[in-house]
Amino acid sequence: MKVKQLVTYAAIAFVVFYLFTQPEGAANAVRGVMDGIGTGANSLAQFFNSLFTGS
Repeated sequence: MKVKQLVTYAAIAFVVFYLFTQPEGAANAVRGVMDGIGTGANSLAQFFNSLFTGS
C-alpha cells in the first residue's frame, strides 16, 4: 500500500514540476489528450449513427 501511495505522490510531483517548468508543453499535452478524446467520441457517434440509420 505504501508503494502505491509513493508512486501516486511522485506522479503528482512530476505533473506539478512539468506544469511550472514547461507550461506550453503541458498545455499542448492536455490539448492533445482532449483532441484524442473528441476524435474518439466523434468516431463512436458516427459508428452508432451508421448502425441505426443503416448507411
